[in-house]
Amino acid sequence: MLTLQGSASRFCDGRSRRSFLKIGGLSFGIGGLSLADLYRAEAASEKPKSHKSIINIFLAGGPPHQDMWDIKTDAPSEIRGEFRPINTNVDGIQICEVFPQLAGLMDKAAIIRSVVGCHGGHEAYQCFTGWDKNSLKNVGGRPSIGAAVSKLFGPVDPSVPPFVGLAAKTRHVPWSDPGHAGFLGAAYTPFKPDGPGMANMTLNGITLERLADRRRLLTKLDTLRRDTDITGAMDGMDAFGQRALDVLTSSRLVDALDLSKEDPKWVERYGDGKPYQFQYDGAPTCNEQLLIARRLIEVGVRVVSLSFGRWDSHSQNFDLVRDHGGKLDQCLSALIEDLDQRGMLDDVTIAVWGEFGRTPQINGNAGRDHWTNVSSAFLAGGGLRTGQVIGSTDRMGGEALERPVHMQDIVATLYHSLGIDTHTVTIPDPTGRPQYLVEHDPIAELI
Repeated sequence: MLTLQGSASRFCDGRSRRSFLKIGGLSFGIGGLSLADLYRAEAASEKPKSHKSIINIFLAGGPPHQDMWDIKTDAPSEIRGEFRPINTNVDGIQICEVFPQLAGLMDKAAIIRSVVGCHGGHEAYQCFTGWDKNSLKNVGGRPSIGAAVSKLFGPVDPSVPPFVGLAAKTRHVPWSDPGHAGFLGAAYTPFKPDGPGMANMTLNGITLERLADRRRLLTKLDTLRRDTDITGAMDGMDAFGQRALDVLTSSRLVDALDLSKEDPKWVERYGDGKPYQFQYDGAPTCNEQLLIARRLIEVGVRVVSLSFGRWDSHSQNFDLVRDHGGKLDQCLSALIEDLDQRGMLDDVTIAVWGEFGRTPQINGNAGRDHWTNVSSAFLAGGGLRTGQVIGSTDRMGGEALERPVHMQDIVATLYHSLGIDTHTVTIPDPTGRPQYLVEHDPIAELI
């Protein structure tokens, strides 16, 4: 909640200057202005212009690459596991049998089987930034893709935040990280819808005219010297206030989060991912979040991040993959088809990956343990050259054999899909030093 220092003088409506910004229960990032009781304004008549965007789907826990995109039929039984490969609609490409719907869309996707450079942390940080979490830690850390894009491009629509994190809360907190702002400061944290929250998004008794008056007042209240604030926190607080008031005067974001306004056929097509199984301390399999992601992109969001499932399969690996994999097959194939039918697929890049892979050897609990040597990633859309597999692993699925692809290569490719040249674009850190977004190149085979 934003707190303003000074006297609590009163407005003519009896409300104090100090409390007029305390509206609502929808969080706008750390320390941001919250919105309880958001006014449902009429939706703007025009849709935002087409824009490039990213949906970054984090498979928290380390998904087993050899039971998903890199089936090892020639390996011994203690390595290859229970699954069989199935053909896709691209000759020569096979994937796990639990993904029959995605198999029919392989021409619109690409699989990277030789992902390297995993640091081994049980967290989303590397998938959302490309960097180790200790990089530039002394100045706040590296910004996530969403934060960097917000800084570089700003919003498509002032009433719609450019970066939204849908990650559900998890007991292992790093798995619900939607992507930090890093050294960019609080102004570039993601917008995080606060649970169901729709019922709270009304603003009883406050008119749009009064909000306009208070927007003008907001520009006069803060007389602090921001040039002495090296953390950027005060600028962030201003940004939160501005963002909140923008959202208050539009229903576009509210409507995008409300699936009751979606075609029931598409709601059914995506599914809800229930019953939630194997969740433990991780994220649920919220299929509907992929549908919400499409709706958010449609109204102007540039980057959506989310965490799907809990893939830390030290035991019951094959049961977990049947459950999580089947649900992912349903909602991810729906997302690709949905974007394609709407003519949006070439403008939206979908990344599906985790923090590392799993061991080739199956342990005594029918599980696979952590394996940082190699993992896989699934990409779709974005105008990429799809219908191909990049890289390979050895017979056991334990090492990259051909064309190792660094995790930063994937992040660089995501930036490239937005039109950002990672060779030239920099963002200054708090010391004024220009920082490149990544140090690796986009994947040449895809662009």
